[in-house]
Amino acid sequence: MSLFRWSDSMIRYSLKCDKGHDFDSWFASSAAYDSLRGAGHLSCPVCGSTQVDKALMAPAVSVAETAAPAPLSDSAPSPQQAVAARLAALRRHVEENSDYVGMEFVQEARAIHAGDAPERAIWGEARLDEAKALIDEGVPVAPLPFGPRRNMN
Repeated sequence: MSLFRWSDSMIRYSLKCDKGHDFDSWFASSAAYDSLRGAGHLSCPVCGSTQVDKALMAPAVSVAETAAPAPLSDSAPSPQQAVAARLAALRRHVEENSDYVGMEFVQEARAIHAGDAPERAIWGEARLDEAKALIDEGVPVAPLPFGPRRNMN
């Protein structure tokens, strides 16, 4: 699957496949979700099933900045640590199992979709309007919650 860099204007859905696996994914809009699902471009990351539906989701509730966090035991990771660990695992998986194509993402994703380049998992960077255009064209893409590592040397 082609991947592009996450953007603040994306929608996150909790999803579930017909085998009972729960997972989340980000979409440019609810119409983009409907389009990708209708074309069979959504698949479960655990088993690969393309029978994917939205799962029941709890509403996002913001907590006042002055609210004190609940105390945690010394052995339990904080929610921030748990999220950081899952993001690190996702980054490792993406970096180990796909090719980083950088700013050539849009062109490479289109070439793969058209059969002009070998089928493979890629990731890179795209502007939001470019990502939306790919989705409108039926190119299966999904956002990532991280960008490339930048060398600061």
